[in-house]
Amino acid sequence: MNASTSLPSRNLGEAVRRARSEPAYGAFLLLRIGFTVLPIVFGLDKFTNVLTTWENYLAPWLVDLVPFSAQQTMWIVGVIEIVAGLAVAVKPRYAAFVVAAWLAGIMLNLLSYPGFYDVALRDFGLLLAALTLGRLAFVYDPAWHRRTVPAGKLSAA
Repeated sequence: MNASTSLPSRNLGEAVRRARSEPAYGAFLLLRIGFTVLPIVFGLDKFTNVLTTWENYLAPWLVDLVPFSAQQTMWIVGVIEIVAGLAVAVKPRYAAFVVAAWLAGIMLNLLSYPGFYDVALRDFGLLLAALTLGRLAFVYDPAWHRRTVPAGKLSAA
Protein backbone atom coordinates (compact mmCIF):
# COMPACT_ATOMS: atom_id res chain seq x y z
CA MET A 1 0.00 0.00 0.00
CA ASN A 2 1.51 3.33 -1.01
CA ALA A 3 1.28 6.60 0.93
CA SER A 4 -1.41 8.09 -1.28
CA THR A 5 -3.66 5.07 -0.76
CA SER A 6 -3.33 5.09 3.02
CA LEU A 7 -3.64 8.87 3.38
CA PRO A 8 -7.45 9.18 3.06
CA SER A 9 -8.15 6.46 5.63
CA ARG A 10 -5.56 7.97 7.96
CA ASN A 11 -7.23 11.40 7.58
CA LEU A 12 -10.66 9.88 8.24
CA GLY A 13 -9.33 8.09 11.30
CA GLU A 14 -7.73 11.30 12.49
CA ALA A 15 -10.99 13.21 12.00
CA VAL A 16 -12.93 10.60 14.01
CA ARG A 17 -10.31 10.60 16.78
CA ARG A 18 -10.33 14.39 16.89
CA ALA A 19 -14.14 14.53 16.92
CA ARG A 20 -14.18 12.18 19.91
CA SER A 21 -11.60 14.18 21.85
CA GLU A 22 -12.66 17.75 20.87
CA PRO A 23 -16.38 18.40 21.30
CA ALA A 24 -16.29 21.62 19.25
CA TYR A 25 -14.58 19.84 16.36
CA GLY A 26 -17.12 17.02 16.64
CA ALA A 27 -19.94 19.58 16.40
CA PHE A 28 -18.23 21.19 13.38
CA LEU A 29 -17.90 17.81 11.66
CA LEU A 30 -21.53 16.80 12.33
CA LEU A 31 -22.86 20.14 11.06
CA ARG A 32 -20.60 20.00 8.00
CA ILE A 33 -21.79 16.51 7.13
CA GLY A 34 -25.42 17.44 7.77
CA PHE A 35 -25.30 20.64 5.71
CA THR A 36 -23.56 18.77 2.91
CA VAL A 37 -25.83 15.72 2.69
CA LEU A 38 -29.25 17.18 3.49
CA PRO A 39 -29.30 20.02 0.92
CA ILE A 40 -28.15 17.56 -1.74
CA VAL A 41 -30.89 15.08 -0.79
CA PHE A 42 -33.56 17.80 -0.66
CA GLY A 43 -32.27 19.28 -3.90
CA LEU A 44 -32.45 15.94 -5.69
CA ASP A 45 -35.94 15.37 -4.31
CA LYS A 46 -37.12 18.58 -5.98
CA PHE A 47 -36.90 16.57 -9.22
CA THR A 48 -38.77 13.50 -7.94
CA ASN A 49 -41.15 14.73 -5.20
CA VAL A 50 -40.67 11.51 -3.25
CA LEU A 51 -40.53 13.21 0.16
CA THR A 52 -43.27 15.74 -0.51
CA THR A 53 -44.85 17.83 -3.25
CA TRP A 54 -42.43 20.74 -3.04
CA GLU A 55 -44.50 23.15 -5.14
CA ASN A 56 -46.98 23.33 -2.26
CA TYR A 57 -44.37 25.22 -0.23
CA LEU A 58 -44.15 28.10 -2.70
CA ALA A 59 -46.10 31.19 -1.72
CA PRO A 60 -48.81 31.95 -4.30
CA TRP A 61 -47.46 35.47 -4.82
CA LEU A 62 -44.04 34.00 -5.59
CA VAL A 63 -45.49 31.61 -8.17
CA ASP A 64 -47.19 34.59 -9.80
CA LEU A 65 -43.94 36.57 -9.75
CA VAL A 66 -41.57 34.09 -11.40
CA PRO A 67 -41.70 33.46 -15.14
CA PHE A 68 -41.67 29.68 -14.64
CA SER A 69 -44.17 27.11 -13.46
CA ALA A 70 -44.09 26.08 -9.81
CA GLN A 71 -42.41 22.79 -10.77
CA GLN A 72 -39.76 24.53 -12.89
CA THR A 73 -39.10 26.93 -10.03
CA MET A 74 -38.58 23.98 -7.70
CA TRP A 75 -36.12 22.44 -10.17
CA ILE A 76 -34.11 25.66 -10.01
CA VAL A 77 -34.35 25.58 -6.22
CA GLY A 78 -33.15 21.96 -6.31
CA VAL A 79 -30.08 22.85 -8.34
CA ILE A 80 -29.27 25.70 -5.95
CA GLU A 81 -29.62 23.38 -2.96
CA ILE A 82 -27.35 20.74 -4.52
CA VAL A 83 -24.72 23.40 -5.25
CA ALA A 84 -25.05 24.73 -1.69
CA GLY A 85 -24.47 21.25 -0.25
CA LEU A 86 -21.41 20.74 -2.43
CA ALA A 87 -20.12 24.18 -1.43
CA VAL A 88 -20.41 23.28 2.26
CA ALA A 89 -18.42 20.12 1.57
CA VAL A 90 -15.67 22.14 -0.10
CA LYS A 91 -15.55 25.33 1.99
CA PRO A 92 -17.93 25.52 4.97
CA ARG A 93 -16.23 28.71 6.18
CA TYR A 94 -18.04 30.63 3.44
CA ALA A 95 -20.81 28.32 2.28
CA ALA A 96 -22.44 28.04 5.71
CA PHE A 97 -23.38 31.72 5.53
CA VAL A 98 -24.77 31.25 2.01
CA VAL A 99 -26.91 28.40 3.34
CA ALA A 100 -28.05 30.58 6.26
CA ALA A 101 -29.11 33.32 3.82
CA TRP A 102 -30.92 30.73 1.68
CA LEU A 103 -32.79 29.48 4.74
CA ALA A 104 -33.76 33.06 5.61
CA GLY A 105 -35.23 33.39 2.11
CA ILE A 106 -37.16 30.15 2.54
CA MET A 107 -38.48 31.42 5.87
CA LEU A 108 -39.67 34.68 4.31
CA ASN A 109 -41.49 32.67 1.65
CA LEU A 110 -43.14 30.45 4.27
CA LEU A 111 -44.10 33.34 6.57
CA SER A 112 -45.69 35.31 3.73
CA TYR A 113 -48.81 33.13 3.68
CA PRO A 114 -50.59 30.94 6.24
CA GLY A 115 -50.18 27.23 6.70
CA PHE A 116 -46.43 26.70 7.02
CA TYR A 117 -45.41 28.65 10.12
CA ASP A 118 -44.24 25.43 11.77
CA VAL A 119 -41.90 24.71 8.85
CA ALA A 120 -40.61 28.29 9.00
CA LEU A 121 -39.84 27.80 12.70
CA ARG A 122 -37.95 24.60 11.89
CA ASP A 123 -36.01 26.44 9.20
CA PHE A 124 -35.13 29.11 11.76
CA GLY A 125 -33.50 26.36 13.82
CA LEU A 126 -31.62 25.20 10.73
CA LEU A 127 -30.54 28.79 10.06
CA LEU A 128 -29.08 28.97 13.59
CA ALA A 129 -27.27 25.68 12.99
CA ALA A 130 -25.86 26.98 9.68
CA LEU A 131 -24.61 30.13 11.44
CA THR A 132 -23.04 27.92 14.11
CA LEU A 133 -21.29 25.90 11.40
CA GLY A 134 -19.99 29.13 9.89
CA ARG A 135 -18.61 30.30 13.24
CA LEU A 136 -17.00 26.93 13.97
CA ALA A 137 -15.50 26.94 10.48
CA PHE A 138 -13.53 30.05 11.39
CA VAL A 139 -11.60 27.76 13.73
CA TYR A 140 -11.54 24.50 11.77
CA ASP A 141 -11.61 25.53 8.09
CA PRO A 142 -8.73 27.77 7.01
CA ALA A 143 -9.50 30.87 4.97
CA TRP A 144 -8.73 31.07 1.29
CA HIS A 145 -5.99 33.59 0.78
CA ARG A 146 -5.45 35.49 -2.40
CA ARG A 147 -2.02 35.11 -3.86
CA THR A 148 -0.43 38.52 -4.10
CA VAL A 149 2.76 39.66 -5.70
CA PRO A 150 5.08 41.62 -3.39
CA ALA A 151 5.12 45.31 -4.30
CA GLY A 152 8.80 45.16 -5.28
CA LYS A 153 8.05 42.52 -7.94
CA LEU A 154 5.52 44.62 -9.84
CA SER A 155 6.76 46.15 -13.04
CA ALA A 156 5.32 48.97 -15.11
CA ALA A 157 3.47 47.75 -18.16
